[in-house]
Amino acid sequence: MLELLNEKAFSGSEIMDDVEKRTNGCWKPSPGSIYPLLAWLQDDGYIKEMPSEENGMKRYTLTEKGKMLLEEEKKIKAQIAREGRLFAPPFFGAPWFHIPPEKAAEFRESTRRFMAAFFEFGNNLREDLSEQAINESLKLLKETTAKLEEINQKLKEKRADKNR
Repeated sequence: MLELLNEKAFSGSEIMDDVEKRTNGCWKPSPGSIYPLLAWLQDDGYIKEMPSEENGMKRYTLTEKGKMLLEEEKKIKAQIAREGRLFAPPFFGAPWFHIPPEKAAEFRESTRRFMAAFFEFGNNLREDLSEQAINESLKLLKETTAKLEEINQKLKEKRADKNR
């Protein structure tokens, strides 16, 4: 979306159509994925609404802050390519959509390091499969998952308390 909005101003429906064209019909994002993202990008100053020219259609373009975010994403993608990985980390960008920007960079870097270590581990395991490495990694994954589940539970309880 950032790349599209860097090219020219788009409306939400135009973004959906353009993504569908660029993926040769393999994917057309739903309004439920495009409009909340546009709202978040606008609320956080990454995009701005352009003056309405026709039929009151809202079109958006990148701000300087949005261009900086796009450049950061390009650097991360280039690093992923240099490391020979085919995919960006899962949920690329999603966890830090709602955290303060000063923590977002730290969050992204930690996620990047985790994913790089994970992929390297997979490659090393392929070369030298050992029971010890499997057991140590399973233990770590189980501990990390349990910790994330604990944090999620606390967040859910906090949200439930707010809603009462």
